[in-house]
Amino acid sequence: PEISQGRLEALLNFQTMISDLTGLEIANASLLDEATAAAEAMLMFFNSRSRADVKSGKTKFLVDKNALPQTIDVIKGRAKNIGIELVIADIENCPIDEFFFGSVIQYPDINGEVKDLKSRISKLKEHGIQVAVAADLLGLCMLKAPGQMGADVVLGTSQRFGVPMGYGGPHAAFF
Repeated sequence: PEISQGRLEALLNFQTMISDLTGLEIANASLLDEATAAAEAMLMFFNSRSRADVKSGKTKFLVDKNALPQTIDVIKGRAKNIGIELVIADIENCPIDEFFFGSVIQYPDINGEVKDLKSRISKLKEHGIQVAVAADLLGLCMLKAPGQMGADVVLGTSQRFGVPMGYGGPHAAFF
């Protein structure tokens, strides 16, 4: 019982830390890795479309061109057979139409650049697009929380806090 209690306490501490750093009210215990978490966010957004959105053909998902390559690859693999059209582009300059249902933005991006996400998220929200932010967990100790800027989901890897790889596999993700 003491081991079980310790594990539950560790999960509670992890989820509380994730909620504090992301600026969102709830967090899960973990997912496989950051790329898988991004694909799960895309699927969640896709499956939560309204009946009207499904009928109108909202099937486009916008992916930040500056996202991590492994994230883009996993999203491509998941979208391929379920009818999601991926648009991999610069979030700031991509023309948005009524057929987008969701997006994922990297924060900081692959080049390490930290850009103000508030205006980008607001632009996407104006078009009814749900927003996931793939964030650096340690960076969130210093950066503004994506949840405070309007993100619907914040995800990433826990490796930045020294969580070891499990038998050579990927690092646990947060969502």
